[in-house]
Amino acid sequence: MTNHKDAIDVISENIAERIKHHVGSTFNLETSIPGLMFYRQNSPTQCTTCVAEPSIAVVVQGQKMMALSDKSFHFDRYNFLVTSLDLPARVQIKQAENAVPYLGFVLKLDFAVLSELLMRMPIDTKKPKAPSSGMGMGATTPDLLDACFRLIKLLDDEASAPILTPLIKKEIFWRVLNSDQGVRLKSIVSAGSHGLRIAKVIEWLKANFSESYAVEELAERAQMSKSTFHHHFREMTSMSPLQYQKSLKLMEARRLMVGEQIDASNAAYRVGYESPSQFSREYSRFFGNSPKRDVEEQWRLIEGQVKAS
Repeated sequence: MTNHKDAIDVISENIAERIKHHVGSTFNLETSIPGLMFYRQNSPTQCTTCVAEPSIAVVVQGQKMMALSDKSFHFDRYNFLVTSLDLPARVQIKQAENAVPYLGFVLKLDFAVLSELLMRMPIDTKKPKAPSSGMGMGATTPDLLDACFRLIKLLDDEASAPILTPLIKKEIFWRVLNSDQGVRLKSIVSAGSHGLRIAKVIEWLKANFSESYAVEELAERAQMSKSTFHHHFREMTSMSPLQYQKSLKLMEARRLMVGEQIDASNAAYRVGYESPSQFSREYSRFFGNSPKRDVEEQWRLIEGQVKAS
């Protein structure tokens, strides 16, 4: 066990050096390897909302918390987080300082590759169990971390990257499929599974969150009864379909107000609200502040990060 932990420490420190080299004074970096993002923070952050994409999240220095409704996941270099669906969540950096910043990376999942790998697994391991939460924490292994390190090293090897990137990604996904978190991915990529049906409905919701709809319509899209659909949707996302839609609306409204400097009334209209007062009430309940105060706070945080860099 000690050797296992020591190996993780060594590989994590090597990855941390690579991330620091590439990120420099910025906080987030979308690398030249598709789907690979680097993250750095010099101090603990407040808890904030986000949409966690289907991905593997790995911490190599510091600690991070992700929360899905009433479920929270605290992880460091000895645990990784798998998200199998687009999920409204809360995120917070718990441990970071200037001398030892938080460092981590996220690799987006490729469901086409996962489906191909699932077909190559032994028959008795292919069948997924009933879908569980779309987010879960697994134990990091030296083999998984080493594959991630080899992928990251390709950022400095332009000649090899086009050939080796898809091969190493496939190895990473294979190791996750065979880990204690593999069942989450199998339930999403297995043809005909409840998880795959819920995932397809979520894709539709992401593209149409500003529209009005009935839960019966979503259940029909999933080819499930209303009660079965509602049960599996809540089990996988920790919220009802209507709560999920509302979360997407409010987070998009915040993005519009902060990123595009649109006022609250127009942002409300853009995301499908007819009543500005209802929008303000639900926004305040969701983010803990009125739209105006929340946007001001977001700008203070952004300005603080710019000054720190």
